[in-house]
Amino acid sequence: MKKWIVIVASVMLLLTACSDNKNESSAGKKKEKGLKQVSVVLDWTPNTNHTGLYVAKEKGYFKDEGLDVDIIMPGEAGADQLVASGKTDFGVSYQESITQARIQGVPLVSIAAVIQHNTSGFASPKEKNITSPKDFENKTYGGWGSPVEKAVISSLMKKDKADVNKVDIVNMGDTDFFTAVKRDIDFAWIYYGWTGVEAELRNQKINMVYLTDYSDKLDYYTPVLATNEKMIAKDPETIKHFLAAVSKGYQFAINHPDDAANILIKAAPDLDKKLVKASQKWLSPKYQDDAPKWGEQKLSVWENYASWMYDNGLLEKKLDSKKAFTNEFLPK
Repeated sequence: MKKWIVIVASVMLLLTACSDNKNESSAGKKKEKGLKQVSVVLDWTPNTNHTGLYVAKEKGYFKDEGLDVDIIMPGEAGADQLVASGKTDFGVSYQESITQARIQGVPLVSIAAVIQHNTSGFASPKEKNITSPKDFENKTYGGWGSPVEKAVISSLMKKDKADVNKVDIVNMGDTDFFTAVKRDIDFAWIYYGWTGVEAELRNQKINMVYLTDYSDKLDYYTPVLATNEKMIAKDPETIKHFLAAVSKGYQFAINHPDDAANILIKAAPDLDKKLVKASQKWLSPKYQDDAPKWGEQKLSVWENYASWMYDNGLLEKKLDSKKAFTNEFLPK
């Protein structure tokens, strides 16, 4: 799981630096060939969460919408900071980080859900016999140092009448799951669609405790595509064209997972090809899942998770969920 805490001071500095400098944003720039140049920043290194973006670029869907799209890595400044400041037009984010950001006055808005349901959970090697939140007791959890981790673990453990204070919570930094569970920890928070599938390929049996098995309020959108309020106000047509192309990209990945995986591999050749193909096969049906169309978001999902965060002391005030997301720019 990617660290999601928004560094508000950094965002505000970026906002101040960019507010009077339109040249800092790629929005509105045009190349000689007449396509509008825009950018989308990833949340992490390329993986199957991002396949639809790479398909849209490779298949010419962006070009068909009049756009020349650069897909870029976040670097030291996270995706949320870059998008909020206008340094990039779009970014891959998470419902949890956008919720936290908006409470702090950072103008991020989710414009599409990449995956309809939360596919994350707590993973552990099968031999550790961690099959329920009760089994977290007297075990070591490896995370990234966010308050939300203890809150989620505690929430799940309460349902099993277990004590979160009996869990040793440590920061494992950038250590990968497989190394960490052999060396330092008993369980960690993963996306099954990548790390879980990798475990299958390694023939390493794991147990999963999915968040959604214990709370409907933890079935939030992760990841999402985001932009900022300024972009929505000043250039809504570009957002519509961007999402029209991206929607086609993810629909292609839904219908043709193997071909879509090949496109991602071509764009990021350092990735493990077997992992990409297996992950894509697992994830493709989950992009749209039970939604009427890819990307659509529900107000109830945003309200449920925000209320859970507030009730668990993770938010200073209640979120105005209606302003945190929009389905306005998705293809009709």
